[in-house]
Amino acid sequence: MNNRITMELNADKLILQALQEDISSEDVTTNSVMPCAQKGEAQLLCKQDGVLAGLFVFRRVFELLDPEVSVEFHFTDGDQVKKGDLIGTVTGDIRAILSGERTALNYLQRMSGIATYTHSIASLLNGSKVKLLDTRKTTPNMRIFEKYSVKVGGGYNHRYNLSDGVLLKDNHIGAAGGVKEAVSMAKEYAPFVRKIEVECETVEMVQEAVEAGADIIMLDNMGVEEMQKAIAAIDGKAEIEISGNVTKENIAHYISLGVDYISSGALTHSAPILDISLKNLHAV
Repeated sequence: MNNRITMELNADKLILQALQEDISSEDVTTNSVMPCAQKGEAQLLCKQDGVLAGLFVFRRVFELLDPEVSVEFHFTDGDQVKKGDLIGTVTGDIRAILSGERTALNYLQRMSGIATYTHSIASLLNGSKVKLLDTRKTTPNMRIFEKYSVKVGGGYNHRYNLSDGVLLKDNHIGAAGGVKEAVSMAKEYAPFVRKIEVECETVEMVQEAVEAGADIIMLDNMGVEEMQKAIAAIDGKAEIEISGNVTKENIAHYISLGVDYISSGALTHSAPILDISLKNLHAV
């Protein structure tokens, strides 16, 4: 099942929670100035260059408030837009447009911001075999939207949640008594179809992970020289992921190391929103 379908199947309950957060009983302002139904139209305008993500979510906000509201888009998710572009038009009861505007824009701005930031970093990896991964450093109750946006921007998803794969981090290793013990216990407990990844902070930990039979080794917060030693120690016996403070500004240092993956929490926790507005609302 593709990522877009998965998001659509799970989106409604989350969007409804967001709407309930914004409208606990009524929209007092809208009900004050618009006591009766009136058909209207508003324009969705792009105010800075970027990559769109979340158009379905934007539209769905209004549909959940009023099934009669329609949204016509001139772009699709993944399209690059320029400042001044007319992204689409929202038509329907003005009350629904006013009440849903902020929630719909919050989703679209946030998701498009992540897609835009991801695209800017992923483009730096063009021509290499390295895949750019996200992390679980996501906004609570926004993970499905944020990870979808990473894919739209040209990145790849790491495990979706704690049920999705084995990743032995420092505290897991400490709890188990060491790298070898943690890997051994994971192999005993986890389904055989699951790969086992180990987070390593030193070359010595890397050597232990290789000997224990880890499938993926994460080089966490290492300097370039130490990474080179770790990669030599792995010697093709496991896939390699680099993680820890990877950003747009420093990712170029890691491309030539010969690793498989680079993961960055910044894709979701530090991406600025894309400036998008709903303007020119008028009766029709």
